[in-house]
Amino acid sequence: MKNDNGLGKRTLIFDEYRGEVAPEFDDLLFLDLISRPEELWNRADTEMLLDSRNRVAAARLPMSSGPPREIVVKDFRARGLVRLKSLFQSSRAARAWRGAWALKERGIETAPPAAYLEKRRRGLVERSYFLAERIAGAEEIRGLFRRLGPEELKPLLDALAGHLALCHDRGIFHRDLSDGNILARKDDSGRIIFYLLDTNRIRVRKKIGPLRRVRNLIRLGVPPALQQEFLSRYSKPGTLRRARWFWYKWNKSVFTAYVGLKKKLRLRRIARFLRIQ
Repeated sequence: MKNDNGLGKRTLIFDEYRGEVAPEFDDLLFLDLISRPEELWNRADTEMLLDSRNRVAAARLPMSSGPPREIVVKDFRARGLVRLKSLFQSSRAARAWRGAWALKERGIETAPPAAYLEKRRRGLVERSYFLAERIAGAEEIRGLFRRLGPEELKPLLDALAGHLALCHDRGIFHRDLSDGNILARKDDSGRIIFYLLDTNRIRVRKKIGPLRRVRNLIRLGVPPALQQEFLSRYSKPGTLRRARWFWYKWNKSVFTAYVGLKKKLRLRRIARFLRIQ
């Protein structure tokens, strides 16, 4: 292992894996456990959260100093075109790591990044893992959208609109800004705090144009009756709200039609069968 940069992150060099670790997780017992990341799935206390294109699980990992930490491990399965592209680009775990730190550096909440690891053979990624601390008491906004009534949803959407405007103001563009990639919880004062997930899809831009900002919101499942108010809260006073509303509605309808067609044709299943995803 060797020091990496002024933020205190360190490069990890294990037998087959390379990666980095955050300073608060630079713990001998923790590092020993994650040095064999494929074994984390065999722990008795591991909870499987998702087993699809990628695997996601939570495990309570002991530390040599301090209490155990609840860690979410994402196993990015590299295959097909994704694996081939890794010859020329970073692994998805490395991109998730960089995306998480980009959020932290800009004061935007995310699951605290713990480490990432990747294994390459002949330049191609075989396995890569991203580890982050689990956020207690937070819930996907997808569940909140389904469960809360209109009056309860309004303060949530007001807060969400302001948060996403702040993200865009600070150059954060999430390529899959969907309900499953945003968590929400209330702090002790009742303030709603949002957390962005799936950080391998984070891109940092010097400036995000107004049309692209609005188009970035269309994946969110905001109830139709509240969409115009949500966009109004998101937009800055004095901006061309009517034009933005038209742009939002048009892109939303195109996206909805695309998702419906993809489900009908089962494109994702075909892509997996052909091993191009």
